[in-house]
Amino acid sequence: MKPLTRLIPALLLAALAHTHVLADQAQVAVAANFAEPIKAVAAVLEKTTGHTLSVTLGSTGKLYAQIKNGAPFDVFLAANTAAPAALEKDGLAPVGGSFTYANGKLVLWSSDAAKVDAKGDVLKGTGFHKLAYANPKTAPYGEAAVQTLDKLGLTAALTPKLVQGESIGQAFNFIHTGNAELGFVAMAQVLQGGKLKSGSMWVVPQALYSPIQQNAVLLNRGSNNPAAVALIKLLQSTNIKDLIRSYGYDI
Repeated sequence: MKPLTRLIPALLLAALAHTHVLADQAQVAVAANFAEPIKAVAAVLEKTTGHTLSVTLGSTGKLYAQIKNGAPFDVFLAANTAAPAALEKDGLAPVGGSFTYANGKLVLWSSDAAKVDAKGDVLKGTGFHKLAYANPKTAPYGEAAVQTLDKLGLTAALTPKLVQGESIGQAFNFIHTGNAELGFVAMAQVLQGGKLKSGSMWVVPQALYSPIQQNAVLLNRGSNNPAAVALIKLLQSTNIKDLIRSYGYDI
């Protein structure tokens, strides 16, 4: 008979191997504004279930097009309600399966701590040359930026200064790298622990743009994937809502 001290490591290894076998991975298409929160959500998912996520970021419109053209995603976290609803209509997701996981907020942000004032009056001045935003045709936050400029009556004056990113992630990078002095991004991109990480920002009043209701949907391909199903359950649970709120979203 083997000594007990020799059996314990073997039993531990066997248990770990068994856990590894049971763990699955989901392929998740995620709107770029949710890049940081999805890392935290993935960490909670792995800690509580052992399942992992492989995340692809992009604009909602482009991710929708990829899914419709056969991209192998299990779950789609969009930045609007229209794209998940369209996938349901396309027969690529169960009808009525989408739900709201977050409501986004638009901010005007600069990496310069002295650039953006508390009322956004910087937009009316001449102290900048480039204003970044996301493509309004594919990115809901880009559409919100256009609506904001229209409501403020600044579209004509600022059009020559606009720099368009393919996604809200690229718009953020334009500002972060100094290729644009300021621009419209998602609040979640500039907050950490509920506080501004760096630079300066103006929280755009909700009255200036349509609500950014962000819906998630389990795609048909992921219906039999335990990791994908677990992610959907986690996003619908009360336990994850405070974490999502900490990035500046409303729930």
